[in-house]
Amino acid sequence: MNDNKYTSPILEKIRNSSYEKELALAHELACDYIKNTDNMPVYPSSEALADLSVFDTGLPTAPVETSQLLHLLGSYGAKATVAQTGGRYFGFVNGGILPAALCTKWLSDTWDQNAAMYVTSPIASKLEEVCERWLVGLLGFPKETVVGFVSGSSTASLCGLLAGRNYLLDKLGYDVTRNGLFSAPEIKVVLGEGAHSTIYKALSILGLGHERLIKVPADEQGRIRVDQLPKLDSRTLLILQAGNVNSGAFDDFDTILPMAKEAGAWVHVDGAFGLWAAANKKMESLTSGLSLADSWSLDAHKTLNAPYDNGIILCRHKNALVNSLHMTGSYIIYHENRDSMLYTPEMSRRARAIELWASFMTLGSDGIAELVEELHWKAVYFAKLLREHEFEIMNEVVFNQVLVRFQDDSTTEELIRRVQASGVCWFGGSKWHGKSVIRISISSYKTTYEDIELSVGEIVKQTKKISEEMNS
Repeated sequence: MNDNKYTSPILEKIRNSSYEKELALAHELACDYIKNTDNMPVYPSSEALADLSVFDTGLPTAPVETSQLLHLLGSYGAKATVAQTGGRYFGFVNGGILPAALCTKWLSDTWDQNAAMYVTSPIASKLEEVCERWLVGLLGFPKETVVGFVSGSSTASLCGLLAGRNYLLDKLGYDVTRNGLFSAPEIKVVLGEGAHSTIYKALSILGLGHERLIKVPADEQGRIRVDQLPKLDSRTLLILQAGNVNSGAFDDFDTILPMAKEAGAWVHVDGAFGLWAAANKKMESLTSGLSLADSWSLDAHKTLNAPYDNGIILCRHKNALVNSLHMTGSYIIYHENRDSMLYTPEMSRRARAIELWASFMTLGSDGIAELVEELHWKAVYFAKLLREHEFEIMNEVVFNQVLVRFQDDSTTEELIRRVQASGVCWFGGSKWHGKSVIRISISSYKTTYEDIELSVGEIVKQTKKISEEMNS
């Protein structure tokens, strides 16, 4: 062996392989999955879950053929997936996946672009620039707003809150990037008691803790109570919601944001799924005043039905966001065009904006507005049918969330377990004002009124079984 020119036999075989047949097999398996999604159990059967043991092997010493891997995934992996791309998955505000976005994702996955800088992917840079412009216009935000494309709204909120913290400290004459938090002036963080858990996680990561937060009481729908807000000032980081994670309620932006702006506070809006309501003028009562905030977080993989791993941070203060996230290195090549790593925590990352661009293109602004409106009316219809069967609807259905209760905590929890096990539809549970509830999220464009009727039928069927067993 020539030590200076070692060639791996395994890699040489891979390099010389022609994998058109394997790609065709992957395409065939994917198409079969798409065709069968609406007919498969929404959650895997116990048999499918048990069969996952087929993957419990040791790491092979020799390479395994690609076709063998694909057949394993097609035979066992597909049956153990959650059919969230179908029409009867109502859990965790998970959207479906638009056909154009899926097709584009297949192509862009082949490209395997690194979206860090213009020089690592000019196409990713260009489409991020385009999506930024479209997003800002669609949501009616200030023209100076910049956008970062991250994995999800958890990371997006982290970015917005980081920019806000640093912005407030900078206004107080303190450079936290240089000096850290060791001797930083104190700022106050104000949020509603119904804030999402990812907000608390982000604040903890940022060194703002839990115990010293000012938690403002919420009303019966989960909206922050305006009359209970503390005095806001230029040391305040205020966090509001566009879509409560349980009820879907929106905070009173029209009242709160002008007060916050006058006081010099930084306002971040957690709008993972609800922010998209700003794309429909008929929902202006929910989103009016929203554009006065300083930063916003949302997910395209929820309401917009883009593929998963599509979070977005928007910030009207470019310097605050960039200065909080930028990095340096002699090897980094900045460009006059968009260098996307300036707006995200990551440097290397996938070019997720390509399928976001496809989602925008396949819907257009009219289609996005109609999608938002349709999801809302399907949630209203779901609540109507359940109410007709004497279920208790616990929230005002203002967007796409429905909270349902049946008799008491234990019966509601048992109903959730039985419906989940049925495979007909899937939703999760939550706590609302201390009571157990069913949490239904209408998020997929695939959901039809027939899907809702079928799901309600299964819910009613399971409640009758529970009642019969209790009375026997």
